[in-house]
Amino acid sequence: MMNDATLRKIDLNLLLAFSVLMQERNVSRAAERLLLGQPGLSAALRRLRETLGDELFVRVGRGLQPTPRALSIAPAIEDALSGIERAIRPPAAFDPANWHGEFRVGLCDNLESSFFGPLVARLRQLAPHARLTSVAFDRRDAVRLLDEGAFDFSISVHDEPASWHVRAPLFDQASLCIYDGRHLKCATPLSLKHFATAPHVTVSLEGATSTGVDVALARLGHRRQVVATVPRFSALPTTLRAIPAIATVPEAIARCMAQLHDLTISEPPFELPADPVTMLYRRVDQADSRSVWFRRLFVDVVKEALEASGCRMGVSTDACCYEPLPLAEAV
Repeated sequence: MMNDATLRKIDLNLLLAFSVLMQERNVSRAAERLLLGQPGLSAALRRLRETLGDELFVRVGRGLQPTPRALSIAPAIEDALSGIERAIRPPAAFDPANWHGEFRVGLCDNLESSFFGPLVARLRQLAPHARLTSVAFDRRDAVRLLDEGAFDFSISVHDEPASWHVRAPLFDQASLCIYDGRHLKCATPLSLKHFATAPHVTVSLEGATSTGVDVALARLGHRRQVVATVPRFSALPTTLRAIPAIATVPEAIARCMAQLHDLTISEPPFELPADPVTMLYRRVDQADSRSVWFRRLFVDVVKEALEASGCRMGVSTDACCYEPLPLAEAV
């Protein structure tokens, strides 16, 4: 059996030289294919002979005749070189039209209401054999679920990511007030007085009634009366149509609800910070052609859905454009 020291003497160039010599049986033609001079190829062959302890090729006339040892090892060397070629060959471009499989996206319910319908419609057009699954999650579980493969990426207000994840910006999410104008007789835009004195409905998965709205309102010397709290945005439209109350929610879902349920929207009567909505995905998927295609599709759908609903925020393409780092920086 060949020892480790002997194996280390056989590099890829020697194996490639052997393979081409087996095919050409001529030093001059083999040297041309390898872009080597004849002295360089002869030196490589000499190293291989010394390492393996066999002549490997014997000159017969103007050509070379492989020895029994060369003939016996040639198939294994060809298999090894073919495997290396397959491994380093650029991956084939993703073909959505002929792909059978599942795309999975993690969406909180307000973004799901805004984007899931348009996303599945576009997917049915471009990837008719694919299935789309939306995975509900608490943003505190986003990292764990992503690592477990629960979804391809999640869309939320994510915390600082781990080194093996990528957090890419999508858009800054402003807030709007929404209410049923038939119940709550307030002119738009809402005044601070009307906002502070009206009943309010909040959305909180944990059941919390105090939000950033209350912090901003307190700075102005006001408090609001929260009369109901629901865990999901889907409960808001029926609640607002049942009672005279205001909900302050992300702009995308506010405009969606207003169109679907004939509700009134208004800018808040004071400044509220926008939330940075981002896409979180695994770094190992950064250059994968299927993953890149799906991220690009999602960003395109988000841009069109926001524009169609009247939202004015810009959408970043950082999440879908993959630019490989220079090798010196990527190591």
